[in-house]
This record gives sequence, structure tokens and C-alpha cells, in this order.
Amino acid sequence: MEFILLVCFILLGLSVAVVMWGIGVYNSLVALRNDTENAWAQVDVVLRRRFDLIPNLMETVKGYATHEKDVFEHVAQARAMVSQASGPAAQGQAENMLTGALKSLFAVTEAYPDLKANVNFMDMQKQLAATEGMIAFARQAYNDSVLALNTVIQIFPSNIIANRYNFVAKEYYPAEPLAVEAPKVKF
Repeated sequence: MEFILLVCFILLGLSVAVVMWGIGVYNSLVALRNDTENAWAQVDVVLRRRFDLIPNLMETVKGYATHEKDVFEHVAQARAMVSQASGPAAQGQAENMLTGALKSLFAVTEAYPDLKANVNFMDMQKQLAATEGMIAFARQAYNDSVLALNTVIQIFPSNIIANRYNFVAKEYYPAEPLAVEAPKVKF
């Protein structure tokens, strides 16, 4: 009789331990998912800041470079693509296109010394550069959160709880592709 009672207590203890472990894993998954969603919200905030800076920058440049219509249209199209993109992969692709369009815009400004000396243009250029740094930081924080969540979702035995409660892996926010050709330095 004592042996049966001992076995019952051991089984009860194991059952409680398994349930507690499951609750702990589930709570960890919820926390990681929330961290990832918060990190994406931070990415969205800095992307919105950049998105909002662009019209003012374009208006300043238009005042000096009125015949650069193709560049302005390219920036406007890229900006429209950003507003229509959804999800990290699509958003990343659209943002990379916008970055390329902005590089073209800044390349055009090199031909206009008065524009480069304009206080408003220099201020917006500084704000945009600071925003680009914030985007890079937010992208890294988001991708780190995705890595943590995806790892817990995919490893055994926590993947059992993740599958049971429909936790899905998140997609990474892709970085801007590297330049095909390295910049050349001349002295």
C-alpha cells in the first residue's frame, strides 16, 4: 500500500512539474512574441519619421533643381511603394528602393552648390542621416527579437507548446543590399 501511495505521489509530482514547465514555456513564448511586436512597432516609428521627412526634402531640392523631374518621380514612386508595403520582407524591399531613390536625389544635389549651402537642406540632410542610424538600430533590435522568438519556437521541447498554441516564426527585416561595386578612393 505504501508503495502504491509513493508511486501516486511521484506521478502527481511529475504531472505538476510538466504542467508548470508548459506554463513557463507558454509564458516565455508570449513574452517573446510581444517583444517582437514591440520591436516592429519601433521600426515602424523610425520608418514613419523618415517617410515624413522626404516631402520637405524634395520640396527644398525642387526649388533648386527643377529640371530633375525623373529623380523626383522615382523618389515619389518609391515612397508610394513604402506606404503600400506590409510585413517586414515587403517593407524592407520597399525601404531599400526608397534608399536607392534618395541616393539618386542626393547625387543630383551635388551639382547645385547653392542647394548644398541651404540651411534648410543641410538640416533635413542631418535629420535624415540621424533617422537612418535609428532605422539601422531598430532593424537590429527587431531582428534580434525575431531570432529569440524563432529559436524558442523551433527547438525541442518548447516547439511542442509553440505548435500546440499556434506560435509561428516571424520573418526578418532585411538589410539594405550591399553595393555591387566597392567605392573607389582617389587621392
